Amino acid sequence: MGFKLIRNTVFIFFAIGIGFWLNQPHVINSANKNENYSLFIAFADENPEISITDMVIGNEDAKIDIVEYASYTCSHCATFHTNVYPKLKEDYIETGKVRFTYREVYFDKYGLWASMIARCAGPEKFFGLTELIYKSQEKWARAGEDTAIVSELSKLAKVAGLNDERIKNCLEDTEKLRALVEWFKKNASNDEVKSTPSFLINGEKFSNMSYEEFSAIIDSKISQ
Repeated sequence: MGFKLIRNTVFIFFAIGIGFWLNQPHVINSANKNENYSLFIAFADENPEISITDMVIGNEDAKIDIVEYASYTCSHCATFHTNVYPKLKEDYIETGKVRFTYREVYFDKYGLWASMIARCAGPEKFFGLTELIYKSQEKWARAGEDTAIVSELSKLAKVAGLNDERIKNCLEDTEKLRALVEWFKKNASNDEVKSTPSFLINGEKFSNMSYEEFSAIIDSKISQ
């Protein structure tokens, strides 16, 4: 499983084009394996027929709207989702104070594959599988060859209840892959995202921070 995905991504990485993020410092596997990432943006479908949906959790009418930009292969993003996000979820999202949107950033092919796996679970299981992917980042992102990484990601998908056929279909959906890359390009350009994790809190941009810093900003905006 995953051969077609790997073949398609090989094409992406050797396509001719201009890329983003050449100096991003926080990407696992950023050395030799992904040296051609700067070219893969050319694979984006500028007029995709597939519409990509934002993944959102929380009260639609919440006073505070947080948008996170993160990469599944970003170590700082994994730290945020392991140490900070659970507290934010408990104190602000589940209490109806915050509406939280997660938007993927693609620094490398592995992060793109992880995104396809997470989205394969559907909106209901997306955030649960996302947390599992981040908690297991050290294992799957360092599994070795491409096929090994696909295998480890597939194991996580099965924990979320996906079967082999569904995983295979999701990973081999080239049209969605191209649409995701274009969606990422537009989002990152529109919001001028230069690093991960980055956050928009009611439209104001912030870089990575502690729970205490998040809490202070959110409480301040709630009281306004």
